[in-house]
Amino acid sequence: MNDFKRCLELGRIVKVSKNEDWIKKELEEAEYDLSRSKASIEKEDYKWAIVQGYYSMFHAAKALVLSEGYREKSHQCLIIALRELFIKTQRLDEKFADQFENAMDLRHQADYGLEYSSDEASIIIEHSEEFLKVIKRILKDNK
Repeated sequence: MNDFKRCLELGRIVKVSKNEDWIKKELEEAEYDLSRSKASIEKEDYKWAIVQGYYSMFHAAKALVLSEGYREKSHQCLIIALRELFIKTQRLDEKFADQFENAMDLRHQADYGLEYSSDEASIIIEHSEEFLKVIKRILKDNK
C-alpha cells in the first residue's frame, strides 16, 4: 500500500467536496503568513520568520490539495498528498515538495529544538514566495 492510500485509510487525508471559498481562504492565509514572515525577519525574529514561512507553504499546499477534493488532517500526509496528486502527475516540480518538507523540518527545529538562523529564515521566505506563486498559477490554470 502506498503512503497516500495509508493516509486515506488512517483518516489523515479525507475526501471532501471542492469548495472555492475554502481554497480562497487558504490562499489568503498563505499570503498573510508570508507577509508576517517578512515582517518578522525585518525585526530579526528568525524563529517566527521560519514558523510563519512554513505556515505560508502549509496553507498554499492545503489549497492545492483541496482543489483535488482532499483535506489533510496531518502535516506529513499533506506532503504525501501533494506528491501523489501533483508531483506524480507532473503538475508541480518535485523541488517544491522537497522545499516544503525542508521547511517543515526547519519549523520543527525552530519550534522544538530552539535552533534557527537568519539564513534559514531567508531561505524559507524565498521558497514560500515561489511556492505560493506556483500554486496560484496551477489553481488558475485548473479553473
